[in-house]
Amino acid sequence: MEVKKRYSIKNILLATFWIALGGATVFLLVAAIKSKPAKHCKSIEINIHGVSNNFFVDKKDILSTINAIEKSNPVGKTIGSFNLKKLETALKLNVWIKSAELFFDNNEILQVTVQEREPIARVFTSTGTTFYIDDELAMLPLSEKFSARLPVFTSFPSDKKILAKADSNLLGDIKMISLAIQKDSFSMAMIDQIDITPQRLFEMIPKIGNQLIVFGDATEVNTKLQKLKIFYKEVMVKAGWNSYSVINVQYKNQVVAKRKGAEDVAADSLRTLEIMKFIAERAQKQAEDSVQQIIQPDNIRNTADSSMIQQSIQREENEESGGVAETSNAVMTPVPAAPANSNTKPAVVKPVTKLITKPAQKPTVIKKPVAKPKAVMQNKNDY
Repeated sequence: MEVKKRYSIKNILLATFWIALGGATVFLLVAAIKSKPAKHCKSIEINIHGVSNNFFVDKKDILSTINAIEKSNPVGKTIGSFNLKKLETALKLNVWIKSAELFFDNNEILQVTVQEREPIARVFTSTGTTFYIDDELAMLPLSEKFSARLPVFTSFPSDKKILAKADSNLLGDIKMISLAIQKDSFSMAMIDQIDITPQRLFEMIPKIGNQLIVFGDATEVNTKLQKLKIFYKEVMVKAGWNSYSVINVQYKNQVVAKRKGAEDVAADSLRTLEIMKFIAERAQKQAEDSVQQIIQPDNIRNTADSSMIQQSIQREENEESGGVAETSNAVMTPVPAAPANSNTKPAVVKPVTKLITKPAQKPTVIKKPVAKPKAVMQNKNDY
């Protein structure tokens, strides 16, 4: 019985001790809580998260917002005078701030944690306005602080802040394509811009070459980009950067490419003028060569044969005159060069030069000799 009494007394004492210790702790906490509002803010510490390489909001902007709400420098003010909820709401009004959290730590330092929005694509509307979008499809304005290097999408059909369901879905497709391009260094370096067609499909313009990349919709984005990369590395490097006018990767398990033809060269007026200028310079330096020797591929990647050049000339002339392009044997037939000991330039050089300097004037070689009218026969009979 005595042993049991000893154990019961010991348990009572231990329980009393823990109860007293818990009460003291609660008392100290309550005292600390009551005394904390009377303490003064020693400093402000700001942490910005969520952005890896873009900084559209900085610590100066956050401090400016806090000072505007507090109407003075918050450092030195009593902690109880701060309305932290109001400060968080004010910070969230900044379009570039996704979330904000404020609290005082045990050292009386105001901790400000801000989550910044990170743009993932730049969008141009069909009316010419432009904005960024983030991973939540929020439409963000341009910033004077920083210009992000992002994939560019053009011809977005709406510039309204509240979008229709179809336009919101289109922004979702833009997000998928943009994130996939940014993950691949080759695609990021190769793609200059992405155009949105009236059918809400996507066409890409490369930075090298003048091809049109038909991408289709936003399904299987990574697979399409991988096919495009393989085509450029395995085919374009060997065939030349301007050998194809259209590269279509929207079909499953295949790439459909259209080789650049005469009609594509004729449509590219700037390129045609460059070719003709090159030929004229070659002709002046090598007057003893024939036209066949003058008209050669300008380099391995950009090629042009004589028929392509002649068709380009005819098309540009007919577009100026409003007529229909015709094929002339006189134009297509090479003109022999002058003898080696003669200073006379080849006959083809003169019309080529006129085409560059005066495109409205037709080369004389196109005109065929016109037969005399029948009035000659009448004069003979009269005689």
